[in-house]
Amino acid sequence: MSWDLKILGGRIVDGVGTKAFEGSVAVKDGRIVEVGRCDGAAERTIDAEGAIVTPGFVDIHTHYDGQATWDQDMLPSAQHGVTTAVMGNCGVGFAPVHEKDHDRLIRLMEGVEDIPGAALAEGLQWGWRSFPEYLDALDRKPHTMDIAAQLPHDALRLHVMGERGAAQEPATPDDIAAMRDLCRESLEAGAIGFSTGRTDNHRTAEGRWTPSSESSIAELQGIASAFDGLGHGVIQAVSDFDMLRDPTRFDAEFDVLEAMAAAAGGRPMSISLLERDQAPNQWRSILNRAEAATASGVPIKVQVAARPIGLLLGLDATFHPFMGFPTYKALAHLPLSERARALAEPETKARLLSEKSDRIAGDGSAIPPLADLLLAQIEVLSRRLFPLGAVPDYEPVPASSLHARAAALGISPLTAILDALVQDEGRALIYFPLFNYQGASLEHLREMIEHPLALAGLGDGGAHVGTTCDASFPTTMLAHWTRDRSRGPRLSLENVVSMLSGHNADFLGLSDRGRIAVGRKADLNVIDLTELSLDAPRLLRDLPAGGKRFLQSARGYRATVVSGAVTLRDDQLTGDRPGRLIRAGH
Repeated sequence: MSWDLKILGGRIVDGVGTKAFEGSVAVKDGRIVEVGRCDGAAERTIDAEGAIVTPGFVDIHTHYDGQATWDQDMLPSAQHGVTTAVMGNCGVGFAPVHEKDHDRLIRLMEGVEDIPGAALAEGLQWGWRSFPEYLDALDRKPHTMDIAAQLPHDALRLHVMGERGAAQEPATPDDIAAMRDLCRESLEAGAIGFSTGRTDNHRTAEGRWTPSSESSIAELQGIASAFDGLGHGVIQAVSDFDMLRDPTRFDAEFDVLEAMAAAAGGRPMSISLLERDQAPNQWRSILNRAEAATASGVPIKVQVAARPIGLLLGLDATFHPFMGFPTYKALAHLPLSERARALAEPETKARLLSEKSDRIAGDGSAIPPLADLLLAQIEVLSRRLFPLGAVPDYEPVPASSLHARAAALGISPLTAILDALVQDEGRALIYFPLFNYQGASLEHLREMIEHPLALAGLGDGGAHVGTTCDASFPTTMLAHWTRDRSRGPRLSLENVVSMLSGHNADFLGLSDRGRIAVGRKADLNVIDLTELSLDAPRLLRDLPAGGKRFLQSARGYRATVVSGAVTLRDDQLTGDRPGRLIRAGH
């Protein structure tokens, strides 16, 4: 027997939850052909001695919808073991589309997902109108990983309803029938699902609510009925359950999502699960309702994060606490290093600290209303602001906060925040864990991760490029939760790998991947778990039109393999791009 590739002598974690075992993996024609001894010869080998061998990771929550049309590397996900990425989440995307709506969809994505509009305008390779044509365009370009796309509700609604859809007007029966037909067409062409967004924190670049945010049960049920009779496809939804406007409407809002899932003929739904300070027990209510729905035959799972969902604050990032202060706004045009030096000058610093912030959210702004609420409480919230440093700590202790630093130095918290931001010529970052960090602990998040309905998700690869870099979630799941955590129980390596691979593949209906087993697709990772670590995020201007984004690299990935081809070796991309579009149901 002559194989194409053999991974030698690693500790195999198979993605099913089986206890890890020593062995090798042989690959031929892009498939796994033997697991265990693997005594035959191979054209290429990868030494896995002292490392773990896992299935490639399946990321079910990304926003590479635009990036995938111009970028074959798919950073940052390609550096974190991801071999399959699903985009089109939260109801936003770029198909179907009328040519006149190109700019409208760009502004929508810019506002909702913090992707520079100029980068999208220059980089997007338009050439489609329908969703099937969009899939064809994706299919023509190879990538470092396989990609799959969901039909986004906002684009669908705009395509059918035009300005009425943008204004959140109720859909007529004819509108609903047209959306249902286009959804069916998309699913039959290979869409892996349908997504919708129902959160007040998602706004267009002009500050308007998203088109689908107020959609009725009739509209959602009508669209979901497109799944009836099909054996593939999932539904993804994000909602804040009217937390800011009327928290008592939680059950009514969940009823809407459950009715949509029920209309999909048994196809599974996933919804985002977060711990919110404004509604501290809401996550438990979501789990209770998801359990009850699943027990009644309406399968609903929850997407959970690997760490707190928060913001990276920096003078060159999308957001920082002083962006609304008059003195800062007068300096905002300066190059970063000059801005930092000016802010550190005693006179300028004193003037800035004597001011109050102007309003930065609302009409005409993509910044969500939550930002102004946070700014109004920034001195109190300084208990949750932490200098990120060269070695990121995503479960920091209160004693390391800027509030604690201010108390120790006898200065105001706002002074400590400003002092932190001007470090390293303005490149320093502050970490603000916004969700999933009640009591300065990840214990509630651990409960979410371990829940039977939980899916590893919410990494948002390709999105929020100036405020987060959570596409590194797979590395955090492995390094923090199975090895490094010291402030509470850890998770088993086998279960974490299953969540990152087999569980997500099963949810999507991708039976060809997510496990190390004979006959499965040869999507694999070789990881030196003892060396696995995250570098600090860095802000680069490498998007089209000079757009900036955070990238976060990792160390410890000896190799990533997609369809038998090595796409990453010793933490660096090889230039091989075997990834292709997944057409669900084909």
